[in-house]
Amino acid sequence: MKPFEPNFSTIAVARDILLTPFGLDESKLIKTLSAMFTHKVDYADLYFQFTKSEGWSLEEGIVKTGSFSIDQGVGVRAVAGDKTAFAYSDEISEHALLEAAAATRTIGRRGAGKVKVASSMQRVGGRALYLPNDPLASLEAAEKVKLLERVERMARAKDPRVVQVMAGLAGEYDVVLVVRSDGVLAADIRPLVRVSVTVIVEQNGRREMGSAGGGGRYNYGYFNDALLDQYATDAVKAALVNLDARPAPAGPMTVVLAPGWPGILLHEAIGHGLEGDFNRKGSSAFSGRMGQRVAAKGVTVVDDGTIADRRGSLNIDDEGNPSQCTTLIEDGVLKGYLQDTMNARLMKMPVTGNARRESFAHLPMPRMTNTYMLAGDKDPAEILASVKNGLFAVNFGGGQVDITSGKFVFSASEAYMIENGKITYPVKGATLIGNGPDVLNRVSMIGNDLRLDPGVGVCGKEGQSVPVGVGQPTLRIEELTVGGTA
Repeated sequence: MKPFEPNFSTIAVARDILLTPFGLDESKLIKTLSAMFTHKVDYADLYFQFTKSEGWSLEEGIVKTGSFSIDQGVGVRAVAGDKTAFAYSDEISEHALLEAAAATRTIGRRGAGKVKVASSMQRVGGRALYLPNDPLASLEAAEKVKLLERVERMARAKDPRVVQVMAGLAGEYDVVLVVRSDGVLAADIRPLVRVSVTVIVEQNGRREMGSAGGGGRYNYGYFNDALLDQYATDAVKAALVNLDARPAPAGPMTVVLAPGWPGILLHEAIGHGLEGDFNRKGSSAFSGRMGQRVAAKGVTVVDDGTIADRRGSLNIDDEGNPSQCTTLIEDGVLKGYLQDTMNARLMKMPVTGNARRESFAHLPMPRMTNTYMLAGDKDPAEILASVKNGLFAVNFGGGQVDITSGKFVFSASEAYMIENGKITYPVKGATLIGNGPDVLNRVSMIGNDLRLDPGVGVCGKEGQSVPVGVGQPTLRIEELTVGGTA
C-alpha cells in the first residue's frame, strides 16, 4: 500500500506548485473555461505542468556533460465536434489563461450551446501506482557521479576486450494538474529515472557495440549495485556476441522472438494501429474490424497503464481520467481501441484513459502505456526445440512502420540461428520484414514466460515522445521474411 492518498495530497502539492504562486484559484479557472463557452464548444480543459529534469553522462572515465532544466506552463484546449483549438503559454497567470482562452474560441460559432461549464470543481483521484517524490533530490550530485563511475568499472571488469564505456543517468519530476469544463480537477506527480550503459569491445581490429539499461517511476535508490551490475553484464554480452556474429541469411523462415523487449515489434507494428484516432479516420489496418478475428487463437494483447512503478504507467492520463487495463485483442479477436475523450465521443466508445501528451505545449492524443501480449502455455525450451531451421531474435534496434498498411521493418541487434532445435551461432544484420496484422496470424506457439522490458521505452507519434513499456512471452512466428547480409 502506498503511503499517500492521491485525491488529496497530490492535488494539494499540484495547487501549491502550479496555482497558488501565480494568484490562481478555482474561481479564476472556472472564469477561463467559461470564456471559451461563450462560443459553441463541446468540451474544454486546462493542463498545468511543472517539470524538473536532469541528465548526466560519462565517457572515457569522466562525467563530460550534465544538464538541468525547469519548465512550466499551461495548455488551453477547446473541442467542438472533431475540431480542436489549442493555445499554450509558459507564463502561468490569469491574464495568460484568458488570452489563451480567447484564442481557442475560433473553432466555435458565436452564441452559447447546450453544453455548459461546471460551476464548481470536483476533485477526482486517480490511482496510487508510484510514490510522488522528487527523484532528483534522492541522491547528492557527487553520488550521481559515483553511480556512473561504478557502472563503468563494472563493465570494464567484465572482459579485457572492453575498450570504451559510456553511461548515462536521467531523472525527471513532473507535476500535472488537469482542470476540465465538466468540473473535474485531477492531478498527478510523476517521478521517472533511467540508467543506460553502452560498451564498445574490440578484437582483432573488429569493433562492436552493446547497450543495456532500465528504470521506471522510482527514485535513484532503485539502482542498487546488483541491478547496475546486471546492466553492465547485459551490455558487454551483447557486444561480445556481435564480435562473433556471422552475416544473417535472408528469406522466409520461422522466427522465434525472445520475451521482454522484443515486444517493441508488437508495440510498433500492431499497437499504433489500435489507437482510436487512426481507427476513427479509417486509416488503420484494424479500422472497422471490431469483433473480427485479427490474430491467431491464443493471442491476447492488452494495454495496461496500472502496473506499479512501470515507466509507461500513469495514475491519471493527460485528460484527468484514471488509467486502466484495456484488452485490445482477446484470443485472436479484436475487442477494443485505445481512446482519449474526443475520439471516444466521436466513435461512441468508452474512454480508456490513454490520452497522452509530451508537455503542456502539445495536444493530447490516444497513446499506448504498457502494451504486451499475455503468456501462453508453452515452455520456451519446447518452442526453440520445435524449430528445425530459423532465427532467434533476442533484442531489437530501430524500425519503421506504416500505420495504414501495417507494414514494418525492424533490425535485430542480437540474433542467433536455430538449427535442429538448438541455438547455434549469432548473426548480424538481420531485419524482420512483414505486416502487423498478418504476423499476428502467423503466431503458432506462445510461451509461458511473459516478461516486460527493463524500463527504457520511448514512443514517438506526430512529433511527440512519451515514456512507454512493452512486453511479451517467447513467440514462434511462421514464415516471417528475414532480410539478411549473407
